[in-house]
Amino acid sequence: MAKAATRPAAAPPVPNRERPDEPQPYAASKDELLAFYKQMLLIRRFEEKAGQLYGLGLIGGFCHLYIGQEAVAVGLQSALSDKDSVITGYRDHGHMLLCGIAAKDVMAELTGRASGISKGKGGSMHMFSVEHKFYGGHGIVGAQVSLGAGLGFAHKYRGDGGVCLAYFGDGASNQGQVYESFNMAELWKLPVIFVIENNQYAMGTSVNRASSEDQLYRRGESFRIPGIQVDGMDVLACRGAGERALEWVRAGKGPIILEMKTYRYRGHSMSDPAKYRSREEVQAVREKSDPIEHVKKLLGEQGVKEDELKKVEQDIRREVNEAADFAESTPEPEPRELYTDVLVERY
Repeated sequence: MAKAATRPAAAPPVPNRERPDEPQPYAASKDELLAFYKQMLLIRRFEEKAGQLYGLGLIGGFCHLYIGQEAVAVGLQSALSDKDSVITGYRDHGHMLLCGIAAKDVMAELTGRASGISKGKGGSMHMFSVEHKFYGGHGIVGAQVSLGAGLGFAHKYRGDGGVCLAYFGDGASNQGQVYESFNMAELWKLPVIFVIENNQYAMGTSVNRASSEDQLYRRGESFRIPGIQVDGMDVLACRGAGERALEWVRAGKGPIILEMKTYRYRGHSMSDPAKYRSREEVQAVREKSDPIEHVKKLLGEQGVKEDELKKVEQDIRREVNEAADFAESTPEPEPRELYTDVLVERY
């Protein structure tokens, strides 16, 4: 009996879509490393002080802290140009500081003062500054993604060469409007970098329990949007990924997704006791992956002395304390401010 012919093994499929090259960690100079260290430390000390003021009742409403995630915004926003725009959700204090907004103006906004960046009417969740190309601070989960696509459209329409950096979290990544925005952004090749700050727990449920596809960088595949997963606890990895994403988008190839694997040390907001995870888990991340301690170690290897870093710490604590003092002492808005900024009045 003749032996049946065997079919040769099929060759692996050849990808039919161009993809960006894998990013490499940014090769920072000593001065750049020191700048990253200062920025991350400013965000952390600012957020710690905000937590204290919330506990004292000087900050009302909701307050979502960025402690633990500092490397993401510092790494990405250090790669931006002055043409680019930034939009995010309600965990927004650090992003604002990186857009060049003074700590005292952000803190005054948190305490609802007239000298705040949004005249005390935005508070923690709804800060905004067109002058600094920071477009919020948005309280509706995922709403900033659609608005970010709109900012990308504006950059393309005007031909200004700008790119929108649109941040959202792992919880927001399951919102329907996110996928409508993905579809439009890819169809029109909009200059948008969709940044998923995956801090593992969304509002309080592990991403592994809440998302059937927990590799969030793959979420754009059905829209032909490439994605890259990044160590969001390493500022150099974040900067390298930011440069690669900007290179892709500025070349007119459309949007890209960056999933930043990060971790928040505090609860979802100041009212969250975070009982869904153990103290041991949080402590293990702090000890093994803290973004600030990582850069501190690199600076030591570059010859930066402990005394110099202590001076940086003192200067930043002074800046944050002065911001808090200013925020406590400056006046609240006049009642007539209720009726301003209701409409833009220019179309």
